[in-house]
Formats: sequence, structure tokens, C-alpha cells
Amino acid sequence: MIQGQPRRPREDEARPIKYGDVFSVSGQLADKPIAPQDANMMQTAETMIFGQTQKGGPASVMQSAASRNERAGLVRHDQATDVAGSEGVTVTETDVPGSRIITESVGGQVVGQYVQPTPVAQATAAGFMQQNSITIGEALEASAQTAGDRPIDQSDAAAIQAAEVRATGSSVISQGGLAAMAQSAAAYNAGIEREQDKIKLTDVLSGATAKLPVDKAAMRQDAEGVVSAELRNNPDMGTRPGGVAASVIAAARLNESIKM
Repeated sequence: MIQGQPRRPREDEARPIKYGDVFSVSGQLADKPIAPQDANMMQTAETMIFGQTQKGGPASVMQSAASRNERAGLVRHDQATDVAGSEGVTVTETDVPGSRIITESVGGQVVGQYVQPTPVAQATAAGFMQQNSITIGEALEASAQTAGDRPIDQSDAAAIQAAEVRATGSSVISQGGLAAMAQSAAAYNAGIEREQDKIKLTDVLSGATAKLPVDKAAMRQDAEGVVSAELRNNPDMGTRPGGVAASVIAAARLNESIKM
């Protein structure tokens, strides 16, 4: 009997999701596959700080990646990477006036860092932000709800980066922040064939407000900057319904109507 040749696995089936694919990390950790026990440790650490796992946070991203690696037979259920096992998985908080900074790390490298503000008045260029104004962070969270199941591509990442720059007033991309996570996700998705294995908008943008070190009300100029970034990086030269740019536009228009 003549047997057929064994099927060669596709590249995305044979290659595990590594830390460097989804987080802005370097060195030995970047080349390590995300393992189930790593994700479990991060879940436990997040629960100790927040009381629960954060939706769209590092633990959620790690669980998704580890589950895919395990289903593909690339890691064992009881496996932990040597870096995470020896150097630890941590979630720490630092209180500062008006907010607390949460830093999540694996092997001493930051995989997530964001700020949870305490109730204080938020300033805008016009003085004080009106109570019912929609912030840029809230607009990003809205896009996670309306288009969250779509895989992140370069146009989404560019729009998210532009939104973060507008919200924070800084062009410096923070390690482990929204823009860095979105850029890593877009780069990873570009090498993956199966849609179900790609990182989605909701994986990055859920809880976006808490992940921004500074937030502000969405204004017309902010929307224009985000739209421009999304258009420049979209081959179809258009914005996506319910996407990042569309959500910031809607927020800016609503804020303008509130002021009238």
C-alpha cells in the first residue's frame, strides 16, 4: 500500500505565539512561547491587586495565547517558561496624587502599565471638561464593543497610536501601553493566516481608559488626527465602520453638541 506524504504544518500552526509577538519585550523573554502556567500566574497576580482578572489586560492576552499554543501541541498544560518561573510574574501598584499606577511584569520586563485615576476634575484646553463629555479612552472602548472581533491591522494600530498621542499630549510611546500593544498585535497578525488565531481589537482596547496614563475629552482636532492616521495606513483609503477613527469622530461630534 502506498501511503501519502505527511501533511506539512502551516507556518502559523507550527510556530508558537511568543512574548515578543504580543508584548514590547526583548532579549530571552521575547523568544519564549507563552505557556499556560505563565498565564495562570499573571491571572493570580492581577486578582490579588484588582479582585479579578482585567478584561483585555496582560493576563487575558496571555491566556488566549497560551490556549492557542496548547491546542496546537506546542506547549504542555503544566508548562511554565524558565524566565517566568525563575524571575517571577508580578503586578504592582504605586499611589500618586489623583491616581495609582499599575505595572504588570514578566521576568522583570513590563508587559502592561496603565493608570487608574481617582475622581478629580479633568482639565481641557477650554478650562474644565464637562461632566458628560466622552473621552478618547471611552471612544476606544466603544470601538472595542462595535468592532472588537476584527483582527488588528496596521491601520488600526496607527489610529490607536494617534489616539494615545492626542489623549496624553506626548509623542513618546510608553512601553506596554495601548499603542505598543497595538503595534505588536498588528505585526503578529501580518504573519498569521487563520483569522481565529489573530489578535482582535477587543484584546487591546477593552478597558482602554484605565490603560491610558492621561485621558481627555475627544475634540474635533483629535478626531481629525486619528482619521488621518487610519487613512494613511489603509490601502482602501477609508475608515472602517465602528472602528477606531469612527468612534473618536462620534465622540467628538457628541461633545460638540453638548457644548452648544
